[in-house]
Amino acid sequence: MSLAARPVIIIGAPRSGTNMLRDVLVHLPGVATWPADEINYIWRHGNLRYPSDAFGVSMARPRVRRYIRARFDRVARRYGASTVVEKTCANSLRVPFVDAVVPEARYLFIRRNGFDAIGSAMERWKAPLDVPYLARKARFVPLTDLPYYGGRYLWHRGYRLFSPERRLASWGPRLDGMPELLARHPLDEICALQWRQCLEAAHGALETMAAHRWMEIVYEDFVRDPEAELARITAFLDLDVSGENRAEAVVGVRADSIGKGRDRLDTEARQRLEPLLGNTLQRFGYA
Repeated sequence: MSLAARPVIIIGAPRSGTNMLRDVLVHLPGVATWPADEINYIWRHGNLRYPSDAFGVSMARPRVRRYIRARFDRVARRYGASTVVEKTCANSLRVPFVDAVVPEARYLFIRRNGFDAIGSAMERWKAPLDVPYLARKARFVPLTDLPYYGGRYLWHRGYRLFSPERRLASWGPRLDGMPELLARHPLDEICALQWRQCLEAAHGALETMAAHRWMEIVYEDFVRDPEAELARITAFLDLDVSGENRAEAVVGVRADSIGKGRDRLDTEARQRLEPLLGNTLQRFGYA
C-alpha cells in the first residue's frame, strides 16, 4: 500500500536540534506532522516490551508496518499534506527498522556538538512534570498499550522523588543494557553514551543508503545561517517553496544556544566525559 504523502524522517540524538528542524519544516506549505513532540509510542507498537529502542529489521513485521504506515496516512489526510515530517530521537538507534517500515522515506540527519547536547539533555532528565506536554503525547498512545505506559509513567515520576540525582528513571532513547548502564554511570555519562550511540548508529546506517536518500545537517551551521541551510534542505527534498516561505519558516531560529550546554558542565565533568566522546567528537569535527 502506497502512502498518501511522502515521509521525511528527521534523525538525530537528543537535544541536537531535531525539534527545531521539524518546526521549521512544518511552517512550509504542504508539510505537516503530528501535534506532539515525538511518536515513540507509535514506533514501538507491536514491540512494546522490547527492552531497548535499538530494533532490528526483523521486528518490522507486516502488522507493525501496516499500523505505523496508517498513522502516517492519517496525518497526511487530516492536514492535506504532500509531505509528512516525523521526528523521534529513538529512531537514531533503529534506522534500518524505520526504513523497512517506510522504504520510500528521505532522511535528514542533524548533529550537534556532543558537549552542548549533553548539557541540554541533563536538564530534560531532571525536568518537572509537564502535564500539557504529556497530554498531547498521550493522544497517540495505542489504546491497547495505555496500561503499560501508565505504569511506566508512575514508576518514572516516583523514582524522581527518591533519586539522589533528582532524575527520571528513564528519558530519551533506551540503549541496549540501559538498566546496567544507569547502575554504573552518573547522569552526565548516560547522556554522553546516548549522544554517542545515537550518532554512531544513525550515521553508520545512513551511510549504507543511496546518497539521494539522506542529507547531513550540522546544527551549528543551520542556526548561524538558517535561510541558506533551509534552501539546501528544500532543494534536497524537492520542495517547491519561495524565498519568502523560507524566510518566514526560520524567523525564530537563533544561534545563542551554541556553547550553552557545554557551559553547564564543569571542567571535571568535561575531562571525565572526553574518553567516552573522544573518537566520535573527532570523527564529526568537534575536536
